[in-house]
Amino acid sequence: MKRNHTLIIPLFALLIAGITACGNSKNSQAAGDTTPAGGASNVSVPAFNADSAYQYVKAQCDFGPRVPNTQAHRLCGEYLFQKLRQFGAQVYDQHADLIAYDNTILKARNIIASFNPDNRRRVLLCAHWDSRPYADEEQDEALQRKPILGANDGASGVGVLLEVARQLQQQAPSIGIDIVLFDAEDYGIPTFYRGSYKPDTWCLGSQYWGRMPHVAGYNARFGILLDMVGGRGATFYYEGFSQRTAGKYVKKIWDAAHRIGFGSYFPQRNGSEVTDDHLYVYQLRKIPCVDIINYDPNASSGFGDFWHTHRDNMDIIDRATLQAVGQTVLEVIYNEQ
Repeated sequence: MKRNHTLIIPLFALLIAGITACGNSKNSQAAGDTTPAGGASNVSVPAFNADSAYQYVKAQCDFGPRVPNTQAHRLCGEYLFQKLRQFGAQVYDQHADLIAYDNTILKARNIIASFNPDNRRRVLLCAHWDSRPYADEEQDEALQRKPILGANDGASGVGVLLEVARQLQQQAPSIGIDIVLFDAEDYGIPTFYRGSYKPDTWCLGSQYWGRMPHVAGYNARFGILLDMVGGRGATFYYEGFSQRTAGKYVKKIWDAAHRIGFGSYFPQRNGSEVTDDHLYVYQLRKIPCVDIINYDPNASSGFGDFWHTHRDNMDIIDRATLQAVGQTVLEVIYNEQ
């Protein structure tokens, strides 16, 4: 994803493709206790297992950088597909040839899992599963053209959603849930690129899915995008585009986090505005989508000093952060009627 200082109205990239379907730290409550401070929850919400989510993050990183057109990418994609099928979802495989900023053809793969697919009352959960082909925020130029592991930037959101999927199999909520793992999110123009600027080089997988959803005419009440949700000491401020286009759902999510004791992770304050998959979910499918994304007001990037560097590895992943995000997502979807 890319941080914006001002919103750029997107011009969508040309895509060519085919589709086939087939107390923490900061928490005052015990992990898994979802009883609100002000009273009992309306429904039984399962306990998120942060140890399980952590292992799903690690499993992705064990493949290496998940850059399109690499063996690690192919193997991890198959792992994710099989895991979601193991959890009882109807799984769609969406293959697409996407054109990168430098005209490289990316063999991309969106992976979509539908739970209770016949229910018309649906919520979308999403994350990107690829990792960046460049460490372009490294100070050492010799390291900038090497791909990053992306433990936080990519794998953490997917790890949380895999644990959510495992819980959905064990206890179904009253609504339908779709989990979309977007590919080719992080192949945007690097800082060292000296060619002409091209718009919409980020989030290629969500741009494709937005134009060609896995189900014709797909819609959902709202969406939640998870991006960089596993870093130690992470905080999730209101993201600007989410506030403007999905404000009532931002409130729903942040209120839920505060209700169950994770308010310190979810400050009720404005952060920055970013180009991320939620933008294209809204622009192309008209689904209001909230980006839960780490915001560090003390970092020049806004994302932390490890963003788009080789320090984005398992050393920075914290189970307490995964717990705060995962339990909040479960609280929202299981209380949705």
